[in-house]
This record gives sequence, structure tokens and C-alpha cells, in this order.
Amino acid sequence: MLEMKHKFNANIPIAKNMRIIIGLLVVLIVLLIFGIVRDGDTLITHKQANTLYVEDKITKVIIDGDFIRLKTEADSYKIYKGAINKTAFFQKYPVEVIEDNSYLLDIFYFLFLMLGFGFLYRMMQQNKKQQEEREQKMIKVEEKELGSNDTVEALRSKVTFADVAGIHDVKEELEEIIDFLKEPKKYRDLDIRLPKGVLLVGPPGVGKTLISKAVAGEANVPFFYQSGASFVHIYVGMGAKRVSELFQKAKEMAPSIIFIDEIDAVGKSRGEFRNDEREATLNQLLTEMDGFEESEGVIIIGATNKIEMLDEALLRAGRFDRRIHISLPDLPDRIKILELYLKNKPNMVNIEEVAHMTVGFNAAALDTLTNEAALHAMRLKGTMIETSDFEAVKDKVLLGKRKLLSFSKEEREIQAIYQGAKALVATWLDVDFDKISIVNTPFLTQEQEILSKSELLARIKVYLAGSLATQKRYKEQFTNASTDIAQAKALISKVIYEYAMADDFIVTPQQEEVLLRESVAEVKTLLETLDGALTEVKGHILSHETIKPDECRDILREIF
Repeated sequence: MLEMKHKFNANIPIAKNMRIIIGLLVVLIVLLIFGIVRDGDTLITHKQANTLYVEDKITKVIIDGDFIRLKTEADSYKIYKGAINKTAFFQKYPVEVIEDNSYLLDIFYFLFLMLGFGFLYRMMQQNKKQQEEREQKMIKVEEKELGSNDTVEALRSKVTFADVAGIHDVKEELEEIIDFLKEPKKYRDLDIRLPKGVLLVGPPGVGKTLISKAVAGEANVPFFYQSGASFVHIYVGMGAKRVSELFQKAKEMAPSIIFIDEIDAVGKSRGEFRNDEREATLNQLLTEMDGFEESEGVIIIGATNKIEMLDEALLRAGRFDRRIHISLPDLPDRIKILELYLKNKPNMVNIEEVAHMTVGFNAAALDTLTNEAALHAMRLKGTMIETSDFEAVKDKVLLGKRKLLSFSKEEREIQAIYQGAKALVATWLDVDFDKISIVNTPFLTQEQEILSKSELLARIKVYLAGSLATQKRYKEQFTNASTDIAQAKALISKVIYEYAMADDFIVTPQQEEVLLRESVAEVKTLLETLDGALTEVKGHILSHETIKPDECRDILREIF
């Protein structure tokens, strides 16, 4: 239906524009013909007129307003009155005087122009009216669809946390939400305010939708699922109407959960790439979130993998107060996920070995891998899924998952040194992080408005630590450092130019280089001191694929 609407609306402006263009061309051609017919005599100079006079080619002289027209057997010419000796010409040739009716031609010319533009204006008005009538019909069709659309109806989720593996930390953060949905009166009696909205942030495939269904299943409450893209309609106001209806239905069935997947489709920052329909929908969403109390029992869960694109108004206090970051599963998480997916399948799989070979796989990729392994076993007429089946289909799954990482043994060693150095330096310099894994470094977002220069420099040193540590161990540079080095340079530029933290008031590009070299020197010295601890951290990451600040501190205490 949506495709038909787009095709229909695309044809309207084409037909309308073609008619207007043809009309303009007709008027232009008529005006050109009129201009040519109105005065076709060639304008000549004094010298050319004298030549005609001397050669005696003139048959008649006509006085026509400001011009004197010279008729010959073959052609007709005109010359300004003051440009020739009129007495000589008038004595030699017969003279005719034409009354000056040029103003009548000008009036006709003007009226013709008005008629032409009137014709075009009427054509445009008719097209506009037809367009409005078509749009009204399409809006009625869309309203009818919305009225009967079952996506606004509540769902009952049968998914629980038992069906979701590898998200222990996320479960803990959502326990309060579940308890509130189960017993909202207990919280109201104590005047406890829970967040209106929870934002799940993480890369695609980590299970954000499944987690929200598990929350609804655990709390046994109605679950309203909407995709952010489903709010964005062709006509302004339709998305806002759907938002209003959704919240109205959720309030009627409270306690309930509204889950908006890919919320960045409707919640992008306003101003850039202006879209009136999306902005109207976003404004309605903001209004609805402000219009109900936390005690009403409606919890909004949003999911996105592009939090940096969301409008600031959507992220401010009182809306999505709680943000839960979901990262790619580490080794223990992958083991639990694989155990869950293999639970009902006959198998003789070394789950730990499969977990080790799937570094960088998200939950969705592991699900696909398990299913492909089962199909491979069936094709070989096997009765059990074995580890070899996973090895056989791993590359097939990876080809469809280019962004997923799969390290060789040597690459794991390099990456463990790289990430371990960042974890150690961050712990030593008190740079907050939740955990650092072999594949990513989710630093905690700085909440404070005022940052000191030493805090910023500490963050720069963490970005440099991995590259310098691998250079020290392998006497070589590697491509895995490119992103961190770019971030370090960008932060140095901010320190110098944006935050004006340079030693001199007049800043120069050389100061960036000086600050970068000083930071590199300090990190190299620090890594010399922490060399023994880095070996221990590397071993820990190779075994567990992640390391937390407390684990880093324990290793540092043992060595120092």
C-alpha cells in the first residue's frame, strides 16, 4: 500500500509540471511570433540609407512615428528620422504618412500577456485543487488503515529472562522496572518515582527487542510494540495521531509497556535535514511523555544503536532517564547463549570451544550459527550436532556478518595486549569504564559539565596506551589503533582550541604536536612501570575476554 502511495504521489507532480511547461512554451512561442510579425523591417544606418538613395533603389518613403521606412522592390528598411536628410528623400520619392497607432499594438501586446498568464494561473489552480482532492482521499484511506491496524493492539509476551542468556547486568538494572509493573501500589504508597523511559543502547543483534519482551513477560503486563519507522507517514499529522492513540491505549491498559524499536527513526535531532512529519511526530512523543505521571504504570522502552543521533529533548531528565548499554557478548555470555540455543537440540558440542571461536558474534549471529550447524549435521545424516558442524558453517555465517570480528590466535594475543594496556592505564589514571573486552572499550559517558585539563589528558593517554603497548611488545604498529589515535587527536584539538587550555593565549598547530608528544612520553614511562601487570591483564583477557576495574586493581595490588 505504501509503495502504491509513493508511486501515485510521484506521478502527480510530473503530470502537473508537464502541463505547465507546455503552457509556458506555447505562450513564449506566440509572443515571439507576435514580436516578429509586429515589426519585420531591418534597421539600417545613415550610410546604408545614402547607398539606397544613390543607387535609386527606393520606391516609397513612409513616415511612421519616430521612424522613416524605406521601401524597395525587394525589401523594406527603417531608419530614425534624424539620421537622414529628409528634404532630399521627400523631394525625390513619394511620401506616405502613417498615423501613430503603436500604442494600440502595445495595449494588445499587454492584454495578450495577461491572457497567457491568466491561462497558466487557472491551470495551476486546477492542478492544486485536484492534488488536494487526491490527498484527502489518500488520508481517508490511511486513517481507515490506522483505525483497523492491529499493531496498536496490546500483545502478551511469553518470553521471560529464562529465554534470554548472557545479559546478567542488564537483568539487574531491569528488576526494579519489573517489580514496579507487578506491584505499582507499593511504589505509589512510598512516593517512589521510577523512570518514565528506559533506553536500550547497543549494536544490532544483541537482543534489545527480546529483552523488552522478557520484561513484559516477567511482569505479565500488556506489551505495545512499535517500530520508529512506522510513525513516519507521508502526510503531516498521521504519525503524531498514531503516537497519541498508542499512549491512550497504553494508559487504558496500565500497567503496560510501550516498546519503540529503532527510536532514532523518529527521534533524530531536529534542524538537520528538516522533515515536518517526523518533527511533528517527535513533538507529539515528547508531549505524551510529559503528559503522564510515573505512577500511572506505563513504562516506555526505546531501542537504538545510534544514540548520538537522538534529539537532546528526548534524552533530557524526565523522559528516558535510564540508559542501559548492551555490548557484544563476552566469552561467559556466549557460553550461556549457546547453552540456551542447544538446550533442546541433541548435541555433543564442546560449547566452550565454540564460544572461543566466535569472538565478536552477537546473540543473533550465534542463533544463526547454531541453526546452520544443525542443518549441516542433518545434511550429513547425523543424529547429533557436533563441534565440527560449527566449524564447517562458521565462515558461511561470517560472510553475511562482515562487521563481526573473528580473531586468529595471533590476533587475539595482539588485541589482548592492546585492550589490556588501555584497561591498566584507565585504572591507574582513574578514567571510568564499566568493562573492557577484547573487542570494544565502552567508556562511561562523562556526566559532569565541567572537566579539568588533567581529566581530559588522562582520557587522551588511555586512547594512546594500546598502540604504544603493542609497539613496545612487537616493535610494530597495527591497524587496530586507528580509531583510538583519531579520538586522541580530536580530543587534543578540543583541549587546545575549544577549551582554550593551551599554555599560551595565542595557539598554534605546533602546540597540538607538543601536547601529543608529551602524552606519548608519559604513557611510555607508565607502561614501563606497569609491564608486569600488563602480562597478567593480558592473560586475564585471553581467558575471560573482558576485564573490569576491580579486577585490574586486584592485579595492580598483587604486583605493587
